[in-house]
This record gives sequence, C-alpha cells and structure tokens, in this order.
Amino acid sequence: MNPKNPLFRSFLRLLFYPVFARYVSMPGRSFSGGPTCLAPWLCELSDRLRARVEAMAVGIGERSIKTPEGLSACADYIAREMAALGFTVERQSFVYRGMTMDNLICEIRGNTRPDDVFVLGAHYDTVIGTPGADDNASGVAALLELARDLRDKNPGCTIRFVAFANEENNGDGWYNMGSYHYATMCHQRGDRIIGMLSLEMLGCFSQEEGTQHYPFPFNLFYPSRGNFIGFVGNFASRDFVQEVVGTFRQHATIPSEGVAAPERFRDIARSDHWSFWQYGWPALMITDTSNFRYEHVHKEEDTPDKIDFDSMVRVVEGVRQVVLHFASR
Repeated sequence: MNPKNPLFRSFLRLLFYPVFARYVSMPGRSFSGGPTCLAPWLCELSDRLRARVEAMAVGIGERSIKTPEGLSACADYIAREMAALGFTVERQSFVYRGMTMDNLICEIRGNTRPDDVFVLGAHYDTVIGTPGADDNASGVAALLELARDLRDKNPGCTIRFVAFANEENNGDGWYNMGSYHYATMCHQRGDRIIGMLSLEMLGCFSQEEGTQHYPFPFNLFYPSRGNFIGFVGNFASRDFVQEVVGTFRQHATIPSEGVAAPERFRDIARSDHWSFWQYGWPALMITDTSNFRYEHVHKEEDTPDKIDFDSMVRVVEGVRQVVLHFASR
C-alpha cells in the first residue's frame, strides 16, 4: 500500500500511537491563528534581531575552525554586547585542535533561590564554508535579546546566558563541544541546574504544505507545514519539556510542537542540550528543525535574507515567558 495514502497513514498512526503518545503528547494547544501585525515594540525587537544576525553572518561571516579570526571576532562581539547590556562577562577557554576557544557567560543572580540555575545557551560557531545566519546567528541573536529584556527583572532563581563555541566540532565527537566543557565545569563545582534551553536555529518558517519533514515514524504525528517552532528533549527530560511547551503555548502567537523521546533517536540530541543530559540535568533544544525544514543548513546560502524575523520575534517572546515562569516558581 502507498505510504502516502491518507487511510494507510491513519492506520499507521493508530498502530504507533500507543507507544509514541508518551513521547509526542504535550499539554495545551498549539497556536492555530495566522500571522498578525506585530506591536511596535515587537517590530523594534525584529529590527534588533535582524541587526544582530547581520552583524554575525555578514559583518563577521564564517566562524569555523578554518577561520579562527572569525571565531575570535564573534566571541569579542558577543562579549561587547553583553557588557553593553550591563553584564559582567566571564570567558571559559578550552583548546580544540590546538586552537583556544571561548564560551561567553553572564548571569542574573537569583534573589530567593540563587543556587538554582536556569541556563539559556546558543552556539556561535559555524560549519566550514557557511556564514551561519540561521545556524546559529539566529540563536545567538535571540540569546542576546533575551538577556536584554530580562536584565532588569528580579528572578527567584539565577538565570545564566551562555554563548558556546565549537558546537559543530567537525565530527570529532560531541565531547569536544564548548557546551560539554561548560557543563563539565558546572558539574565539577556543584552547580544545581534546574533546566537548560538550547537556542538552535530559530529563523526558518513557512506557511506552505509539504515544507516540513521528519524521520519515520515521527512523520505520522506532526504537521507537514513548517510554520511551528519545535521543543526537543530526551525522555528523561519529559516533565521539563512538557512544562516548557505548556507554558510557551499559554503565551505564544506561533504554533509549537514538542517531543521527549529516547536518546536512541539520535536527531533529538543534535545541539548543546546534549551536554547537559550527560550530567542528568533537564534540557531541551528549541529549533526550527534544521535540515528537516531548512534546505540551506550548512551551506553558503545560509544568509540573513532567508530568516523570517517576524516569526522569530514570536518565538523569542514566547521563550521569554517560559524563562519568567521558571524564574518565578
């Protein structure tokens, strides 16, 4: 029978649902309305996000092991922007292939539960040969704008913002990622991480049918239109994923989907949240689903003109509400 036949797909969905329901079922309802005009302050946020993505993807360009000057320039850019927002910036240096790389760290200290740490992270490096607008200048731009918005809040827990180097790591093993060096440092000093959000590719959206793809059997449970933002965690982080998605859906004006699956499904681990799983901390990736939607990933065509900044604004605003929720518990 043709696997594209709707009746056959419905049969497969019923067949697999009893097993996969615990992975794919999320609280609340995904936003179902169409795009609306942004409020003036959100238009300003869109402009700032665009300027930040262009500063990294155009002004600096490739930020890979083959362009150490680009990596260094981007680290300096992030450090300057964090400092301009009033943060004290810490650099955590590590060596990869004989090259020193830096994670950039700043935080808002919690006032009632300072030892509880909620981490927001995004990697600023690229694969060789790409300017990395969506992957991952979009995530870093969102990180900086969330830091900008939250800096004057008075959170109960500590909110920590981290820009990671070497997420791409040239296939040499995930233990070389900057986020793994950072998570290891947190573990060694006894930090209590209550949750981690990895901002990984936030800029590709489409209202057209057939623009979204998945590996089998997840293609049976999610929409075929790439207009949503995804929340991806492992099964051990299931409660965290559900709380994040449920909170996001209470506030967001963009569709959302979530999954908390076993780590044998390797695609769920493809970002910096993986590093936090290694120490038993709840963590997830927020993503436009990368190569399952974005045809320009890891290519020189990954440029700012491909980014839907108005949709990205809606994601950032929803994530802001998620952080405020965890900070006020």
